[in-house]
Amino acid sequence: MKPSKLLRAAMASLLTLGISTSIIYYNKIIEREELVYTNQLYDPVIYKGELVSSGLTDDTIVKDNNEKSTEDATTVEETIPERVVVYENMTMEELTDKLNRTLSSDLSGKGEYFAKYAIELGVDPYLAVAIAMHETGCTWDCSYLAKQCNNVGGQKGEGCGEYKAYDTLEEGIYGFILNIKNKYVDYGLLTAEQMNPKYAEDPTWSSKVNNYIEKIKNN
Repeated sequence: MKPSKLLRAAMASLLTLGISTSIIYYNKIIEREELVYTNQLYDPVIYKGELVSSGLTDDTIVKDNNEKSTEDATTVEETIPERVVVYENMTMEELTDKLNRTLSSDLSGKGEYFAKYAIELGVDPYLAVAIAMHETGCTWDCSYLAKQCNNVGGQKGEGCGEYKAYDTLEEGIYGFILNIKNKYVDYGLLTAEQMNPKYAEDPTWSSKVNNYIEKIKNN
């Protein structure tokens, strides 16, 4: 027996309703899974677990950044040379430049020798240059003794009449400063006033030397 039209319509309606319900139910499942997946993705615990498994935790990232910062800082420190003070808050280069601003004539540009040997031998570089400038007259034109014998301090000896001769000007500067160390500094004679009676017969020698010291300081 064939079903009536009403029955066929009812069956069709139920079938349509069933399919629609299934589709809605399926969509709900999909939405729920997407929601769960999304929540899991941004769950701090799960997120951190994923980072741990891959070796990329926040602590690791911070540590790596700190280590890189330390390496960068070390590199910068290595590229910046250390400033070594040798005299009155000046480096050797700065002291040399300062002495060169006073040295002239044949002693022009010889600040490096005065600075180097004075610091090395423990002699005041200002005092050494001041004495040399006074003894040689190099403010204007160096004396014969300085020009021909490389004697910048008037040391007595042989090779240049009654004065000591040196092969080069550098040797003469070294010998002059060494003489100050051995005969004056080592005996506690550290200033022009203390050295005057032993170094020169002229009682005004120390004041003339001190004038050069002031000039060096002001240059």
